Amino acid sequence: MGRLRLPLGTAGEITTKQIGASWSARCLFRHTNGTYVDIRRRAKTKEAAKEKIRNAIKGLVMRSPGAGLTPYSLFKEVAAAWLAEYRADAENGIFSFTSVDSHTDNLRNHVLPVLGELTIIETGPPVINALCQTKLKAHSLSLAKQIKAVIGNVMTFAVQAGLILTNPVREIAPLSERRAKVKKAAPRSLSRVDLLDFLAKLDADEAANVADLPDLVRGFIATGERRGEMIGADWPDFDEKAAVLNVSGGIIQARGKGTVRNKGKTDNAVRPIALPDWYVTMLVERRERLGLADPTGPIYPNSRGGYLNFQNLTNRHWLPFRRRAGYEWVTFKTLRKTVATLLDDAGLTARQIADVLGHAHPSMTLDVYMGRGQQSRASADALDTLRLGKNGN
Repeated sequence: MGRLRLPLGTAGEITTKQIGASWSARCLFRHTNGTYVDIRRRAKTKEAAKEKIRNAIKGLVMRSPGAGLTPYSLFKEVAAAWLAEYRADAENGIFSFTSVDSHTDNLRNHVLPVLGELTIIETGPPVINALCQTKLKAHSLSLAKQIKAVIGNVMTFAVQAGLILTNPVREIAPLSERRAKVKKAAPRSLSRVDLLDFLAKLDADEAANVADLPDLVRGFIATGERRGEMIGADWPDFDEKAAVLNVSGGIIQARGKGTVRNKGKTDNAVRPIALPDWYVTMLVERRERLGLADPTGPIYPNSRGGYLNFQNLTNRHWLPFRRRAGYEWVTFKTLRKTVATLLDDAGLTARQIADVLGHAHPSMTLDVYMGRGQQSRASADALDTLRLGKNGN
């Protein structure tokens, strides 16, 4: 039986032999292209000869083009190279800056404290699995999956750079909800009765009116938009004659970037949304009432006429109102889920609801056999029956 091949980019055992007053050390090294080199060094002591071999190995390791990385690079160095590439892709509009911020936080807070000082070839399934399972048991399935994803991205980068042969993240144990300390909460939405009560309290709240919350919340209910889409809606997106709001992107708050408009979360994010009559009336009245200095500006502007800052809006106005009203559990995402529930109760298909909400894939069958992005009045008619406009409009 022949000698087993060394893994690519690794060295075999270092052997030593005393020759007179000196020591000779020798080992085989296999390049990442599959070829071998016989490394030999001599020194006055055995350990000195071995150290020369180790230094020679470091010099022979094939480096990743432009990155200066080797299989012996630390995980934190490879992660930094991957993150730089990911950030550059975000600059070119391929990924969202919020994803960059999320990956950066997960690396800094959860991954690098455990894996950062390991070399990339030392970062195998056992240590990755231990980290993910520990986070799962101490936190939530969502966090464990985020950590697995960011490590997987770094390791895919390492594979593509020729540092390792396979992605070790694929070999870890499944992440089970049952093992999580914090269980995922069941989706919750407002019933029709609760929604009407919520809006009544909103209309009666002086501070909420000053913050323009009644109109904004009705915008969420009328469209089912994501929070960034609603905040980023401009007046030219509103087509009064067609009773449509054309979603053209979303507003995000990115670290180091401030307010940024992106192209949307999914391929189906840019879409027309048919509006219920009460919301069309509300927008027309709102436009006349505001007397727009900038007809191309946002429908829901801040005090300076620019886009709202979501964090400021939430912390200063939205959260305090929810506490006062006794609806602390209601978020902007809750309003989106409420729209989905109302449309489902009205008999709309999953495809119709997905097109309203901007979901790309409600199911493979619907994607393949039913058309996407088809404008329908069914959603507007279902929401129009609620008569949520002010003064009963």
